Amino acid sequence: MSTGRYRSLALFLALACVWGSAFVAISAGLEYFPPVLFAAFRYDVAGLLMLAYAAYAIDDRNWIPHGREEWLLVAVGAVLLIAAYHTFLFVGQQHTTAAAAAILVSLSPVLTTGFARLLVPSDALSPIGVLGVAIGLVGVAIITQPDPSNLLATDVVAKLLIVLAAASFALGSVLTRRIDASLPIEAMEAWAMLGGALLMHGVSLALREPVVPSEWLHLEAIGALAYLAVVASAVGFLLYFDLLERLGAVEINMVSYVAPVFAALVGWLYLGEVIDLATGVGFVVIAVGFALVKRRALREEFGRSRSR
Repeated sequence: MSTGRYRSLALFLALACVWGSAFVAISAGLEYFPPVLFAAFRYDVAGLLMLAYAAYAIDDRNWIPHGREEWLLVAVGAVLLIAAYHTFLFVGQQHTTAAAAAILVSLSPVLTTGFARLLVPSDALSPIGVLGVAIGLVGVAIITQPDPSNLLATDVVAKLLIVLAAASFALGSVLTRRIDASLPIEAMEAWAMLGGALLMHGVSLALREPVVPSEWLHLEAIGALAYLAVVASAVGFLLYFDLLERLGAVEINMVSYVAPVFAALVGWLYLGEVIDLATGVGFVVIAVGFALVKRRALREEFGRSRSR
């Protein structure tokens, strides 16, 4: 393996660790913050940091959106990739483990392919691709273990909210790719973060979430918020941008299947969370679904890796 591949592997594992442990930070912070307000605070800070980076890294004034298409791109990102995704995730994670949340979110690449094919009828999924999406959904059913006699059980609803989070992110990913705008990805992420934070503040007010600043001054609360805003969001996305150029979209999607391993490990060490058998089996089933949906792209990518 070349030095460049070793560096890419190290960055990939670092990103998986950062994003996997972020689920643990969410669980820790939810002890002190109401969920939607917690998510909004995260992106207040992360959005400002990313905007500063965009202004520094992008030439001229291309970091500021211009025209209908660029603002539409930011709006879709703010609504689906930031506000909807994190509202569903943070509310749902109040009643499930960090590892289970990370595993359910790993359904997102499978759903992304499904939405892409649905929105582009000429590019329909093959029968094997349809099977892959179905298998991914079976994995979700294994993890949530819905009881037909009590479908509104708290833990079931919580896990289904996280599935909605994954679906929001998947739909947002597809729609942003279909918008013909030249806004650099760093700028799009920054403005979407700030717009999404504003929307989540509105949702928090509408839900009348309690505002108790004394609770937020606890050292663990400050640490969880700082980790999510600075490390998981700002640093994490910078790692993502770097790896996207190095590896491409197919390989970078695999981070969704490594992050739950770190979420489980850190959750066990820090919170004492333990993965049950159903969650582990569900993770394997979702990964199989992803492999079937992305089989051609994975075959091509691994073929290129072997040739290198």
